[in-house]
Amino acid sequence: MIPQEIIRRKRDGLELSREEITGFIQGLTDNGITEGQAASLVMAIFFRGMTREETVALTLAMRDSGEVMRWPDLGRPVADKHSTGGVGDNVSLMLAPIVAACGLAVPMISGRGLGHTGGTLDKLQSIPGYNVMPDVDLLHRVVAEAGCAIIGQTADLAPADRRLYAIRDVTATVESVPLITASILSKKLAAGLETLVLDVKVGNGAFMESVEEAEALARSLVEVANSAGTRTTALLTDMNQPLADAAGNALEIRNCLEFLSGRKKDTRLHDVVMALAAEMLLQADVAADQQDASARAHAALDSGKAMERFSRMVSLLGGPPDLAENPDRHLRKAPVVLPVLAAADGWLSGCDTRDLGLAVVKIGGGRKRPSDDIDRAVGINQILPLGSRVSRGEPIAFVHANDRAEGEAMAENVSRCFTIRDEPPAPQPLVLKRIG
Repeated sequence: MIPQEIIRRKRDGLELSREEITGFIQGLTDNGITEGQAASLVMAIFFRGMTREETVALTLAMRDSGEVMRWPDLGRPVADKHSTGGVGDNVSLMLAPIVAACGLAVPMISGRGLGHTGGTLDKLQSIPGYNVMPDVDLLHRVVAEAGCAIIGQTADLAPADRRLYAIRDVTATVESVPLITASILSKKLAAGLETLVLDVKVGNGAFMESVEEAEALARSLVEVANSAGTRTTALLTDMNQPLADAAGNALEIRNCLEFLSGRKKDTRLHDVVMALAAEMLLQADVAADQQDASARAHAALDSGKAMERFSRMVSLLGGPPDLAENPDRHLRKAPVVLPVLAAADGWLSGCDTRDLGLAVVKIGGGRKRPSDDIDRAVGINQILPLGSRVSRGEPIAFVHANDRAEGEAMAENVSRCFTIRDEPPAPQPLVLKRIG
């Protein structure tokens, strides 16, 4: 196999064989392929696309580049969820313990921030001691005892994807349907899942801005995953504004704790979490129908059982056992908190969600390069939802920064992300479509 010939063939729009794709991914895994060659291929795929057969071959080659897990003795359905990424999307942090409390086993392999979107692993690493890379024995123990474990890709799970993921982030090739499909599913299929639910975001804060683009991605994911033997469905959900009222790593962990404790019920976040929980329970055949699935999920949250699962997971993975009771003791706070002021009287009618996410990246809450460190204390919170009535000079959000000048600049950036009009915006559905 000559790597440059494979790159040339895809550059010229030709279909690659399963053997060519498998060989290239094997070379990427054992360092026989350079980072430059990998970047060239993903750029060619970005422009030329892939057939369904090529995408299946890429997904399976990336899955098989490392260990594929097995769960023979759990006695519970093994299930997971994946989001294609957005701003203020901390759904996984609440969803995994909720469905674990309902009887599912959830070995959730999550990723870091990508582009303007936040990463679940970056949020969890705001928790002191939390081990996002446990060995296989510890992972099995945590899933068995807590019902869920949210971790990153270990060295043995889909290692080819880990390299490609970093390359895509810095080469502007994130928004490719075949590459997204293979990246998501290689990790998920390597976790040994029986069922999978996908949350495909659509809107100006998503990688897929139109419903048509999001539906194409959802269908690609659903068809490839089902072809590989994992029962899979997808929900298309709105990302034309932040999902939660917080964007930033430690701030989103605080949001999770408030949600699971019942102290906070953010309507948009709550509705998406519950819709996905019901879908997961139905997929795994532990609920009789939609009403039963919804009731089980709400009971897990309202009873405190979901919080117990989250706390047990955190403790077993090395985090503080009293995180839920004493978040201020363990989660960093930025020294400067400044309001973002409404520029006019009226209604919040629009949000440039991508730019809002990038504002968090610029202040250090995300990565510009794969090697960048993240400041997990910075971010934005108390973000008012669209449709809120505001007065000029009233806070519509608060920025958390390390110094006043940085905070003031960020507040100006965030203010420009919002549109204020004289009339309220028309209500928009949160769950747009189900792809089965």
